[in-house]
Amino acid sequence: MVGFSKIGAVLAVGALLAGAAAARAGGDQVRIATGFLQGATRDGVTSFKAIPYAAPPVANLRWQAAEPPRPWSGVRRATKFGPACIQTPGASGYRGPESEDCLTLNVWTPARRRGAHLPVMMWIHGGGFTGGTGAGYDGASFARDGVVLVTINYRLGRLGFFAHPALAATNPYGALSDYGFTDQIAALRWIRANIGAFGGDAGNVTIFGESAGAVSVNNLLISPLGRNLFAKAISESSFARVPAMPLAKARALGTRFMAARGITGEDAAAAAAMRALPASALTAPAAGLTDPDRTSPIIDGVVVSETVPAAFARGDQAPVPLIVGGNSFESNLFPQLRDHPDAVVGPPGPAREKTVALFGAGDAARAAANIVTLSFVIEPDRFLAREDARAGTPAFVYYFSYVPAALRDSTLGAGHGDEVAYVFGALRKVPVERDADDRRLGPRRLPAATPADEAISRAMHAYWVAFAKTGDPDSAGGPSWPATSETSDVLMEFGPDGPRLRRDFEKAKLDLFEARSQAAHGVTVAP
Repeated sequence: MVGFSKIGAVLAVGALLAGAAAARAGGDQVRIATGFLQGATRDGVTSFKAIPYAAPPVANLRWQAAEPPRPWSGVRRATKFGPACIQTPGASGYRGPESEDCLTLNVWTPARRRGAHLPVMMWIHGGGFTGGTGAGYDGASFARDGVVLVTINYRLGRLGFFAHPALAATNPYGALSDYGFTDQIAALRWIRANIGAFGGDAGNVTIFGESAGAVSVNNLLISPLGRNLFAKAISESSFARVPAMPLAKARALGTRFMAARGITGEDAAAAAAMRALPASALTAPAAGLTDPDRTSPIIDGVVVSETVPAAFARGDQAPVPLIVGGNSFESNLFPQLRDHPDAVVGPPGPAREKTVALFGAGDAARAAANIVTLSFVIEPDRFLAREDARAGTPAFVYYFSYVPAALRDSTLGAGHGDEVAYVFGALRKVPVERDADDRRLGPRRLPAATPADEAISRAMHAYWVAFAKTGDPDSAGGPSWPATSETSDVLMEFGPDGPRLRRDFEKAKLDLFEARSQAAHGVTVAP
C-alpha cells in the first residue's frame, strides 16, 4: 500500500491534539482542541457552523492530503455556514459563496447535554463529486432525537479527485489522488478528537451519505485509512457496481487536461505551475455522465486500492453494521431514457417486446427506467448486503418507493435523492417551484407535505436514529426489520402503505442482473 503509513500518521495528528483540550460544556460555547467556539441555540438545539477541521487546502496544500487544522485565539463565532468547496458549473442547485478554503464542518447537538455520551452521525453530501455542500442539510431533527449530527464539506471536482504524474512525483504520498476522501477521513479524526465537547460519543459514530456521499461511504468501508474511525454506516443510492477509475486512466486524463492549459512535464516545476492555476481554470464541466473527464474516485493505491465489489467479495470491508438501499426511480438521473429508451431495451423485435413486457408492462420508457434502477442500484445493494452477511456482519436493506399522492400520476417513482428530505425530517411546509435546471422529471410545482408524507418521514428518520444508537434499526418501534442473511433476502420498503417488510424482492430480475454483472465484471443494463 503506497504511502499508507505516512498518510495515516499525518491524518492522525488531529487526534493527538486531543481529548484533554476538548472540554465538554453546556450552552452555546465549547472548547475544542483548536480553540473556543460560540454557537447558537434555537428550539432546544445548539448548532456550531463552519468549524475548520483541516488546514485550508490552498497554495502548496492544493492536491495534498488534508492537514490538521490551525488553532485560533479568542472565541470563534460559529453561527454562520462557511463557503462551499469550489463547484463545477451546473453540477448542483447550489447558489452561494464558494472557496478553495472550504474544509469546515457543522454540528447540531441537544442544548442540554452536560455529561452526555450521545451517538454521532456524520453526513457526507452528494452531488456527483462536483457539487454540493454540508450547509444544505439541517441536523436539528437528529439533535432533538438525541443524536449529535455533523455535516461536512470536502474537496470536489479536479481539486478533490485528480491524478497527474507531476503530482505523484512530488507528493510525499506518491500516487495519492483521492484528496476529497482524505478530507472525509480528516473530518472523522476531528470527530474522534473533539466530539466529546458537544456531548458526542467518539466511539459510536455512524457515517451516512447519499449518491456521491454513499459512494464515499462505500469507499471508506474498504479503505484501510478509514478503518476504526466509525462504528456503523448507511449508504443511500450508491451505484455500488460502478467502478472507481483506474489510476493509469486518471493520469492520462490529467495529463491531457493540463496540456490543454499549457502545462507539460512531470517534474516539480510542472506541479508548481499546476498549483499556481486559478481554481476557475480547473472547473471545466464534463459533457455528461459518460464523459471520460467526469470527476470520479480513483484507485490510487493509497486511499483506495480496488473496487468496492471486489473488496466486499473478498470480505475486506470494515466489519460494521450497514444499512444500504435505493429508490424506485433512480433512473431519473438519466432523463434521456424517457425519449430514447432503445439504448436500454434494444431495437424493435421479439427480444425488445419481451423486455418491455417484463420490465415495463408494455411501456418502453418505463421498462428502460426500471432496468437502469434495478441493475445500477437495487441489485448492487443486495450484493453488498449479502457479502456483509457472508462475512458475519449485519446488513439491512431498504427500498424507498414513496411518492406524494399528488405526484403519483406524473412520475415513475421516487427519484434519486428524494429520500433525503424524509430521512432529515425536512419536508416542505408550503408548495415550492422546482428550479428550471432541476434534473429530476415530473411537475415543476411540488406540493406541501401531507400527514401521510410526514408519517413516512417520521418512520424513516426513526429507523436511522435507532440504527445510530444501537446498530439495529429494528429498535425503532415500527415493523420488524431483520438483517439480510446468506439464504434469505429481506428489505424494508418505505412506500405508499408505510414501512413494510418485503421478502425476495424482485428476485428473478435481480438474479438476472447479478449473473450478467458477474459475467461482465461490471454492469449490463439490458437483459
